[in-house]
Amino acid sequence: MPECLVLEQVSKRFGALSAVANVSCSVQEGEVFGIVGPNGAGKTTLFNAITGLPFHADRGRIVCFGSEITRMAPGRIFKLGLARTFQKESSFDRLTVEENLWVGGAYGSRELRGRGLREMTGKIEDELELGALRRRRAGELALFDKKRLMIGTALMSQPRLLMLDEPVAGLNPAESERLTGLITDLHQGGMTVVIIEHVLPVLFGLSNRVLVMDAGMTIAEGSPEEITRNPKVIEAYLGDPARGKSDAAPS
Repeated sequence: MPECLVLEQVSKRFGALSAVANVSCSVQEGEVFGIVGPNGAGKTTLFNAITGLPFHADRGRIVCFGSEITRMAPGRIFKLGLARTFQKESSFDRLTVEENLWVGGAYGSRELRGRGLREMTGKIEDELELGALRRRRAGELALFDKKRLMIGTALMSQPRLLMLDEPVAGLNPAESERLTGLITDLHQGGMTVVIIEHVLPVLFGLSNRVLVMDAGMTIAEGSPEEITRNPKVIEAYLGDPARGKSDAAPS
């Protein structure tokens, strides 16, 4: 499969802190690529550097769908077919669910106007089971519903690559299972997904390949099966087997 996202020696510093250090990886079209690591490992910083929101990488090279985006404006990156969600749930709280989706569609595609915008909105509402909430204000939604709305707003741009930052964080097991099912449906429909997630059963169940970070650096990359057997991962994230306990339990 062709590569849709390539990172070469990507780095980001904040003063003396090296938040991301020389990370290289690639994402193939049609796969789910997982990113995991302890708190502070640099996962969200890497997402931010890729999308240019709210900052670019200091060093390295990032290519998306054949175009270098290392210093590209976020709006232009978005137009290439890359959309993302954020660790903190974000929406226009005074607008309804439907109006939030309209904003995503109008910003993300110049072709979505009038009837086309309404049709795409209905399609996303059906896919994410938001139809019954279309008239509700976003600020009134429960966490699970707001997470679905955030994904739906990203999907309104009709992306080819969807980046999800901890989509099931804070959800109960039943909600996590439902949201995982929705992400699986999107993937099976042809969407390429990059996902950060601390809930390891969710991440390993969804991902074809996983990148493990610690202290801003890559410590392992491979299939979920390979990752769970990697001694560096066991020590850094799952815990030191010699002590018989985990130092960084998933949250």
